[in-house]
Amino acid sequence: MSKARIISNWFKQYSDDVYRFLVYYTGNKDVEDLVQEVFMKALKGLDSFHHQSSPKTWLFSIARNIAIDDGRKRKIRHIKNSLIFQETVVPSPEHILAEHEIHKALYGAIMSLRQSYRDVLILRGIKEFTVAETAAVLNWNEDKVRTTYSRALKALKKQRGGLQDERP
Repeated sequence: MSKARIISNWFKQYSDDVYRFLVYYTGNKDVEDLVQEVFMKALKGLDSFHHQSSPKTWLFSIARNIAIDDGRKRKIRHIKNSLIFQETVVPSPEHILAEHEIHKALYGAIMSLRQSYRDVLILRGIKEFTVAETAAVLNWNEDKVRTTYSRALKALKKQRGGLQDERP
């Protein structure tokens, strides 16, 4: 099977999951370009995929790296724009996710946590990845995933005044 056909099949199978992950990760609903970039990078790097993990896990690793790079670019643009206009505009979580109040509050709480907590909460708690899949995406060992996830849940509960559910 050709590389293009493999990526096309993966796109059909995983693009919605990658899209949702990027929405959570970036806090932006307009991530279609990033989704395309994920699959373009996957196509270019398909020879480096050695089937040590699932294609979904590999794609999420690519998506995470692209989101981090995009965040850096946006931050630089924001700093340049702030210097030009001498004002800082910070979009609120309510503006980004305008669906349900509980989702907005949870999203805001997650986004205020440190990056490693956010990463593991999104992958384990929201996307329901296994410990092994999360470890593969984050390039961590499984013990670090378990420990960080536990600490992230405690920090989230403390911040939110004790969320009832163990899984956000």
